[in-house]
Amino acid sequence: MKAEALFWQQCSQAVTADGSVDAQRLMELVIATYRVHESDYDEIERSAETLLRENHALRGNMSALSQAFDGQQRLFEIILNNLPLGLSVFDADQRLTLSNIRFGQLFGLTQADVTPGATIADLIDKMRGAEGTGSKPGRRAGRHSSAAVKSSGIRRREWLMDDGRIIQSMVTILADGSNIAIHADITEDRKAAERIAYLAHHDPLTGLPNRIHFREQVDSALAERKRDEQIALIHLNLDRFKSINNMMGVSAGDTILQQVAARIRASAGSENTLARLGSDEFAILQTGRQQPWNVTALAEQIRRELSEPFLHGEKHMELSVSMGIAVAPGDGEETDILLKNAGVALSHAKADGRKRERFFAGEMEAQMQLRHALEADLRAAIEKEEFELHYQPLYDLSQRRICGFEALIRWNHPIRGRVAPIDFIPLAEEVGLIVDIGRWVLHQACNDAVEWPEDIKVAVNVSAMQFSSSDLTSDVGEALAAASLSPLRLELEITESVLMENLGEVLPILHALKERGIRISMDDFGTGYSSLSYLSSFPFDKIKIDKSFVNDIVDNKEAHAIMHAIILLGDALGMRVTVEGVETAEQLALLECEECDEIQGYHISRPRPACDVPHLLSLPPKNGGVMHLPRC
Repeated sequence: MKAEALFWQQCSQAVTADGSVDAQRLMELVIATYRVHESDYDEIERSAETLLRENHALRGNMSALSQAFDGQQRLFEIILNNLPLGLSVFDADQRLTLSNIRFGQLFGLTQADVTPGATIADLIDKMRGAEGTGSKPGRRAGRHSSAAVKSSGIRRREWLMDDGRIIQSMVTILADGSNIAIHADITEDRKAAERIAYLAHHDPLTGLPNRIHFREQVDSALAERKRDEQIALIHLNLDRFKSINNMMGVSAGDTILQQVAARIRASAGSENTLARLGSDEFAILQTGRQQPWNVTALAEQIRRELSEPFLHGEKHMELSVSMGIAVAPGDGEETDILLKNAGVALSHAKADGRKRERFFAGEMEAQMQLRHALEADLRAAIEKEEFELHYQPLYDLSQRRICGFEALIRWNHPIRGRVAPIDFIPLAEEVGLIVDIGRWVLHQACNDAVEWPEDIKVAVNVSAMQFSSSDLTSDVGEALAAASLSPLRLELEITESVLMENLGEVLPILHALKERGIRISMDDFGTGYSSLSYLSSFPFDKIKIDKSFVNDIVDNKEAHAIMHAIILLGDALGMRVTVEGVETAEQLALLECEECDEIQGYHISRPRPACDVPHLLSLPPKNGGVMHLPRC
């Protein structure tokens, strides 16, 4: 009730019968009313005091929060403007709301250009470059359809800048049409990736297609061959080229090989396909010509070109070449057969005194008899255990010590003498004997390794046939158990060809071995067709860089850059990197600077018998000197 109404009510109650106001009565009524509400006034006063205290505390909290917010904002600005990546945020109207300093630097924009409110279209016009073809999807930002605006997603855009840089933008489009993007300079990464992809298809020394690429080209030519068309395949091999490497060194030999490749390329012309198959082996595919006349003319032209002396410094060297020729369809309509028959013809050219070419012929089957004799000797060698293992050290660069050994097989034939692995391993793989040989190597390597210090591991090469024609998991387990060797000390090395045989079959076996603690390495990395893709198929513990990559890293900046990129790749994937073929102190020093994990090569030691292992382990850290070992 309002105060005025209450007062009039009290006055009416104090009126006497004669119409006068009883002042005493009115006073009593007023006092009574006050006493009734006195407790309410006290409560109001207490509430007011509480509100004042809470308001004061709230003001203090608000001040603290404001200071904390200011600190967080300063921290945010520091982080934002020191990011190595550019950052930009655009609202639903495609206007800039936020960016960092790196964003402007990447695109050559001034501080005035990147003020909030600038549109994407305005910024693109001011960029010192243009959008490249690598962008996805095909529509430009700022012109999204309504369907695109309603759905979120990630878009990739690439910009080719006027100074040659490549900027990649990863744009996250939000549901309301706004977007957040990060921008990075990927120029060097792109160049390295393109170079590695190139090397997967080409020989790094000569730039020619490699063996796998050449096989693809032969496959294609045979598949597209017309009924009356003949296709010639020449297999070339330099005569006694190894003597040049022995006399002058690998670097000089590589220089000569480059000159040889250039001369053969000039002779073959652009209409024929030339490839380097191996160290001093080349192949030419000739299609659409009349045979055998045209291939004979080509062989004569190559012989003339290669008969001219080669120069290395002031030295003149003469080379000769042997050639084997197979012509499809008469000598085979499949790539493997055609390559094999050309190889058979080459072997006959070599046996006939070199410096000549031979066409494949049926009577060359006599060579198969020699092959059968070698096969019989190989079977006997398995039964009589004519093999032994030599060990080449794996050297840890960070610890400056030998951390393991790779087991390498040797065959001591009672009549033939020492038979090189290259002469019997391919045959063993072809006829299936490699499974028994591989099983023996596993057992012997484990038996030898158990005598070494516990921190020294042993690496064993495994062939594709051991995956497909035996229970490799069981073989490895039996070898470890028989020697009482920890699985953590065994490392299995496989090449890309192992994965190419049957990826679906090989991967489960690799995973099973890895789960037991056995380390898995990819050998000869970079020399195959799809080494990079296989790295994503299986988590290898290590990649071994083929020795062909290390030859010129000291003097050749491009070779150095490639090695640098591969080492970074291994580090990014969490894989140790071993570089094979290290032969000089200069190469060792450079790889130390690159923080490579391990090296292997003659600079540390040639492969040595098992009895030399204790002596190798006792040697001081490698300092560029030559290790002199006693004979067993």
